[in-house]
Amino acid sequence: MTIVVFTMRIAAGAAKPASNDMVNDTQTFGIDPAAGHPERALALGYAPLAAHDGIVALFALDATLAKLAMGTRDPMVAQLRLTWWHEALSALGTGRSPAQPILRALSEAQANGAALAQMEVGWERLLAAPDDEALSAFSEERGILFAEAARLARAQDDVVAAARGWALADLSRITVDAGLSARAGALARPLLQRAAAQRWSPAGRFLGALVHVAQADLLGEKAAGAPLRVLRLAWHRMSGR
Repeated sequence: MTIVVFTMRIAAGAAKPASNDMVNDTQTFGIDPAAGHPERALALGYAPLAAHDGIVALFALDATLAKLAMGTRDPMVAQLRLTWWHEALSALGTGRSPAQPILRALSEAQANGAALAQMEVGWERLLAAPDDEALSAFSEERGILFAEAARLARAQDDVVAAARGWALADLSRITVDAGLSARAGALARPLLQRAAAQRWSPAGRFLGALVHVAQADLLGEKAAGAPLRVLRLAWHRMSGR
């Protein structure tokens, strides 16, 4: 345990563990932007400090939509709740600052609400049994998360493959449907491989780190937080590879 904690502090690159910031973000947004994944918390800690609030709000939004789509038993109830988010995101920036914490943070960061509303469309596709075409569309729509995060971070990296691969790999991790998990994972692998091969800019390395986390999750050879996995993130933070 001591080795794991020490290694995670090296990867965080700061005296204060990144997890402390994520606890505060969870209290702010009412949901963990890292979705309970310790390495994702580290990766988000690599985001440029000036863009931190907007970026973690983006991931809190994604975690919220995922919880509604994957954790609501009644599909009709899930659709109603997702529709509320679609309308709220579409209205972002058109009136007063919203009271909802995630929406307020996105508004203050000048996030593109119209683009983010398409993330809801992607999650809504999963309320019915999605075929491969629907999964591909889901990856593009959920992948807007990466595009918007890169824009807020002012990163110039190509995030298309990373966005789609991460969206599918994470779906493979969180779904309880074994068949859906296998199909999403198979579609994710070549996309993640392509994204991991590029050299990421300093501003975009938090997204590159998320790619490496997703790859490690798909392989499943070592548990999240294992020293070698965390050291891989530290190397990525230094090198962009």
